[in-house]
Amino acid sequence: MKDTASKTLTLKTLNKSNVWDIQENDIFRMVESAQKDADLKDNMRHYLDIIKSAFDIEEVKIDKPEVIKKYEARGFKVAQIKTDDNEKVKWAIKKHPITRVTDLTYENIGHISAAKLIEVLDRNFGGGWDSLSQSIQDIIQHGFDISTTTLPSDRLHKKGGMYEKKVADGYEVLEIQKGSWTEAIFAKEKPKVERQRTKFEVNDDEEDILDDENYDEEEEIVDNYNNDDEDDDFDEDKLTEESYRTTIEEDPDSLSLEAADIVDEEDY
Repeated sequence: MKDTASKTLTLKTLNKSNVWDIQENDIFRMVESAQKDADLKDNMRHYLDIIKSAFDIEEVKIDKPEVIKKYEARGFKVAQIKTDDNEKVKWAIKKHPITRVTDLTYENIGHISAAKLIEVLDRNFGGGWDSLSQSIQDIIQHGFDISTTTLPSDRLHKKGGMYEKKVADGYEVLEIQKGSWTEAIFAKEKPKVERQRTKFEVNDDEEDILDDENYDEEEEIVDNYNNDDEDDDFDEDKLTEESYRTTIEEDPDSLSLEAADIVDEEDY
């Protein structure tokens, strides 16, 4: 899907979201094509601003093999392009890495897998889901369904429980040890919804057609978490039988626990 998308995208259709679908070689191809289109050449600064939102671009000023190898060792792709003056220069291009939670944005969150998200969270975690800032949580939930639960470690993988059901439903999971307890964070990609423009017919006395362009702007839809009492410091002594929690509503019996042993929180 993403390979197909990268082949059909052009500079004219590129934006700060779908630019994450293309690779370095696509940029060289697009820039090369732009040299044959006067309109594209005139707007190249605009297109480069979009590209630079997802890629690092450097001009290779010393065109020597040892210099090229250093760029390639840093993950750059190097190729020759023509400038507006028909001069030949070399560019080194590399997509921005997504390795930390602070690298996540509304533009790129829909272009990574759940497995990649878990990898990023695992690299940054310590205190669990609530240790993330509200803004990072909102970005993640823009592209993924997230639910969490904290249980005694020996009960987390109980047969027929939430963990087993979530994994069977296609969720990726990250486990965070908290003493004798474990917090499990489940993540699953939200289905992609394409925006469509709709036209409505109205009475003759009114305008013939209303276009919903007002709703065509990019809107960020996020789930609200209540983190008024965030505390990154974990104290195992505070965890009691009454502290069992999960961020989705479940039948307590499905967790193989007594109904009195668990209190579900509905965070959505």
